[in-house]
Amino acid sequence: MTFATFQAKDYELRQYETAKWVSTVIRGETQKEAMRQGFWKLFHYIQGKNEKEMKIDMTVPVTCLVKSGCTDFKISFFVPFEHQDCPPQPTDSDVFIEERKAAALFVRSFGGFASPEKYAEEADALARTLRNRGQPFHEDFFYTAGYDSPFKLFNRHNEVWYFKK
Repeated sequence: MTFATFQAKDYELRQYETAKWVSTVIRGETQKEAMRQGFWKLFHYIQGKNEKEMKIDMTVPVTCLVKSGCTDFKISFFVPFEHQDCPPQPTDSDVFIEERKAAALFVRSFGGFASPEKYAEEADALARTLRNRGQPFHEDFFYTAGYDSPFKLFNRHNEVWYFKK
C-alpha cells in the first residue's frame, strides 16, 4: 500500500506502509548475475520451496538493494497481501522473510529494458535532482524496482528509489 505525497515532473515522493518481503543476498557477483541468481532463489520459494509447500502468486516489484562500493546485492519479492500476516517460512537457508518499516521514498520511473548501468544512470539523475532541490535523502544506497516479466517487450516500467531522511 502506497500513496504519493508529492509528484514532480521527474520524481515523486511516496509513503510506503510497513510490509513483509521475501529476500536473499547474493555476494561477490555482478549486479546482473546477482539479480539472476536471486530471482531464481525467490522464484523457487514462491513455487513451493517453503515450509508449507505453498505456491504463492508472483508479485511486483522485484527490488534490488544497491549499496555504494559493495558487491552484496539483496534481491526481494513483495509478499502478497493475503500472506502478509503469516508468510510461509523459506526452506532455503539463503532466503528469508524481512519486514521493511514504513518509509518515505523518492521514486524516479523510466521505461525500456533496465540494465544495471541504466539503473545507476537513473539513480544518479534522481540524486542530482534531489540535491538541487535541497531534499535530504540517504545517498549511500538505493533500490532498483522492476515491474515487468522479461517477456513483456513494450511499455515496461522500472524505478529507482532513495529513502528520504
